[in-house]
Amino acid sequence: MFLQMMKKAILLAAVLMLTVSCGEYQDLLKSDDSGKKYSYAEQLYNEAQENGDKRKYRKALRLFEQIVPQYRGKPQGEKLSFLFANTYYELGDYYLSSYEFERFQQSYPNSEKVEEAAYKKARSFYELSPRYDLDQTDTNKAVTELQAYLNTFPEGEYVDRANEMATELRIKLEKKEFEIAKQYHLTGEARAGNYRAAITSFTNFLANNPGSPFRESAQYYRFDSAYRLAINSFRSLMEERLNEALEFYETYKKYYPEGEYMAPMEASAEDIKSRLQNF
Repeated sequence: MFLQMMKKAILLAAVLMLTVSCGEYQDLLKSDDSGKKYSYAEQLYNEAQENGDKRKYRKALRLFEQIVPQYRGKPQGEKLSFLFANTYYELGDYYLSSYEFERFQQSYPNSEKVEEAAYKKARSFYELSPRYDLDQTDTNKAVTELQAYLNTFPEGEYVDRANEMATELRIKLEKKEFEIAKQYHLTGEARAGNYRAAITSFTNFLANNPGSPFRESAQYYRFDSAYRLAINSFRSLMEERLNEALEFYETYKKYYPEGEYMAPMEASAEDIKSRLQNF
């Protein structure tokens, strides 16, 4: 019985403290005292950093939003601007965090926090990067920002992770380019001109992405597009196109003699050679 009464008393005290705290916070939001707002916002931010409490980040953010303009150009402005940007970052509001980190870099280029700001700005765009099949504006921006970080801080604290993210995003961009070319190939039977578009797209892909994990598949689909285009061509165009397909086969064979697509390509190559004997 006594234990239950103690638990209720502790719970009641906690509720009362929370109520008083909320009331003080609401009063502070309405206050004109920038100094108190700064102190309390920093306290909330530090507590949130310790335990990852998103509610405290959000409460700190409301105060930061009110006072940041008042401190720009003042001694406290540098620290406050970084905390403001990082609060958006911790809350996952990456559009605003990237904007505020950019602003911080421009305003305080000699700050000891400028490297972290550059990295987190780039990472904000990385977090915004969508699936490969969607618009890749943010992905391209992330790659640009990550490369800028790596160029500016080649021995920086976040170099390894920045390289990993940049590689991941480049592969995503390569996959999008590859899949667009592959779509031309897959629709070529319905529209013969798409085979020619596929050949051009895969050729460009191979030229632009020398280290891509999709290179072998691109070599195969380029050959297969050329083969299918050739065998469905008018006779006046067929010989030239068959020879072009055969060249693509030889290129694949040179780089991937034991490749995944070797068997079906050899069968197609034999058919090409048989057809060329008729010319």
